[in-house]
Amino acid sequence: MRVWDERVVPWIVDRALRGREIGELRAEICAGLSGEVIELGFGSGLNLRHLPPAVTRIDAVEPSDRGWELSARRRDRESTPVRRIGLDGQHLAAPDDSYDHALCTFTLCTIPDPALALREVRRVLRPGGTLAVLEHGLAPTSRMAAWQRRIDPLQRRVAGGCHLSRDVRGLLDAAGFDTATIRTDYLPEGPHSPWNFGYRGRVDVRGEQEPGRPEPR
Repeated sequence: MRVWDERVVPWIVDRALRGREIGELRAEICAGLSGEVIELGFGSGLNLRHLPPAVTRIDAVEPSDRGWELSARRRDRESTPVRRIGLDGQHLAAPDDSYDHALCTFTLCTIPDPALALREVRRVLRPGGTLAVLEHGLAPTSRMAAWQRRIDPLQRRVAGGCHLSRDVRGLLDAAGFDTATIRTDYLPEGPHSPWNFGYRGRVDVRGEQEPGRPEPR
């Protein structure tokens, strides 16, 4: 399975997640990002074309050498500087308060300890920074969630450790992010299935307010 995970899975993920409708969701959550951004699970660079001009640098955390190879043409084509700063989202090679924003798309499903990774993201965000997320995870109905849990062992085996049944909202909440702005729905490609229940939005650290965003009344 090592060759499959290291060489084949990144190629499959690149092709499965680069469609127009998923691209529109990527553009939606990237809107408003600026300054220095850390991206967990950079993969093949599918978010690059959706970054606003205000983003001055992307620091990429990407464990897959094959994924990094697949991103080369996209990195060359886009003007935003990208540097690979690490392989492990659970232990970010950055001091506290290093980034204006963070970006995480279709990544929390494969990180062995997503709770630790999210605590690390919170640590490296500057005051007022946000985390932009586009993830798949636990469905809201008991029947679909049961199917996700049944399929999970096989899914992890053939899809590089991907989990279908992670509660993304719960993970964000436990890490100290305000999840009130997270939207949930089945992603637009295909019928409802165990694979396509999605979570998306930009979240603040609980108790902090993004600069320029009015305080709630």
